[in-house]
Amino acid sequence: MSVTVYTKDLCGYCDAAKDLLRNMNVRFDEAKVGTDVTREELLEVAPNAKTVPQIVIHGHLVGGYDDLCEYIENTGFNGSGY
Repeated sequence: MSVTVYTKDLCGYCDAAKDLLRNMNVRFDEAKVGTDVTREELLEVAPNAKTVPQIVIHGHLVGGYDDLCEYIENTGFNGSGY
């Protein structure tokens, strides 16, 4: 399972996305913009990103927190498949 959450400090939606994944027992890597990756590196992964978090699951850009919730609802994602 490969999940990466691109975040920044003091971001409520970033915290919500990480909490949701943790509550689902989904392991993920966190990449903090400005610390772990540059803004340019984020834009290579998510070219149209204007906000964080940006969530990538198995190389597929899901999007932000609301997109993650929709992805989970539509796919039945539980961290063990997809």
